[in-house]
Amino acid sequence: MNIFQELKRKDHPRILGGLDIFKYIGPGLLVTVGFIDPGNWASNFAAGSEFGYALLWVVTLSTIMLIALQHNVAHLGIVTGLCLSEAAEKYTPRWVGRPIIISAVLASISTSMAEILGSAIALQMLFGIPIAWGSILTVVAVSIMLFTNSYKRMERAIIGFVSMIGLSFIYELFLVDIDWPAATYGWVVPSVPKGSLLIIMSVLGAVVMPHNLFLHSEVIQSRQINTKGKVSIEKTLKYEFMDTLFSMAAGWAINSAMILLAASTFFQNGTHVEELSQAQALLAPLLGNNASNIFAIALLLAGISSTITSGMAAGSIFAGMFGESYNAKDTHSVVGILISLGVSLLIIFFIADPFEGLIYSQMILSVQLPFTVFLQVSLTSSKRVMGVYANRPWNSVFLYFLATIVTILNIWLLVESLM
Repeated sequence: MNIFQELKRKDHPRILGGLDIFKYIGPGLLVTVGFIDPGNWASNFAAGSEFGYALLWVVTLSTIMLIALQHNVAHLGIVTGLCLSEAAEKYTPRWVGRPIIISAVLASISTSMAEILGSAIALQMLFGIPIAWGSILTVVAVSIMLFTNSYKRMERAIIGFVSMIGLSFIYELFLVDIDWPAATYGWVVPSVPKGSLLIIMSVLGAVVMPHNLFLHSEVIQSRQINTKGKVSIEKTLKYEFMDTLFSMAAGWAINSAMILLAASTFFQNGTHVEELSQAQALLAPLLGNNASNIFAIALLLAGISSTITSGMAAGSIFAGMFGESYNAKDTHSVVGILISLGVSLLIIFFIADPFEGLIYSQMILSVQLPFTVFLQVSLTSSKRVMGVYANRPWNSVFLYFLATIVTILNIWLLVESLM
């Protein structure tokens, strides 16, 4: 090696090229697929069909919240090498951390219930299988894939197909008559039409899902960046934000497209969506007579992939209580997965209206969300936990402000429901 090469190596480290960013893309996309799920679809279709463009601001707000919170929790995993559940067990008093972690397991159960229901509805649309039997088949299939890790073989195919349907919703915006001035106003100006608070909370909970915060920290901590030195940590911190921003922006576009299409297709005609099967009409302009089957297949794959991620999140959360990372062959992770899938399946047997069950399941997520956010921000703001990478004061204030907004909405919903 000549002196010029040596100087280049020591004093002028290689600048990352444009393609290098793809080395850091991944955890955010996994989370994005997790919130383009049956519960999310139901919330968006209900929002658009009942309130037109008026609730688009919820997608904007929830996406901003999601970017900030997912980026923040990823920092925890990168810097500490711990997932959110492990960090809570290690750094918070048990009487504080344990109840929040247990409530997060309950949120994962609520999520799994929605995903299993969505898959069962899809099986009913495709083959006429009753909801109960479709739910059982979904749980059996997901359990096999989780415990054998076989889901990894079809993960890219599922992500690709679900993404294709999401992009189809976006493409269809050019095929229908959208009132763009009204839509733009709806994106940026908050309004709470009478009777809309439940839908607002369900849309918010469907996007900013508590279990996804735990899952994101688990996925990124598994790379053990914290063991590779300061340069690696800082490089990953920089490019992780690009992963989060890109993934969540894609989610914002797809969620917005669902509401816009529902508003232009159903709201304009005075039709309220009361079953997910009605939503297949949104794809008819693009897919024609095949819309029903393709919609059902996309719903089935979205449900299965999201059930897998909610099961993984439950396994990670439960294992974290014992200071362990997620491992589908470890007892604590297995117990967490089985609790999430088993309890959610049991609840489904007592649900009379599957579509309403989807809406309420997402609302439950928003109720739990402030507890997870306050826990997360307290950890990432602590120098004892994060060292020099702790949140700056303005960042902590902003994140606590987001948690306060959700708390206020929850209290408002509670008061409204009691009146």
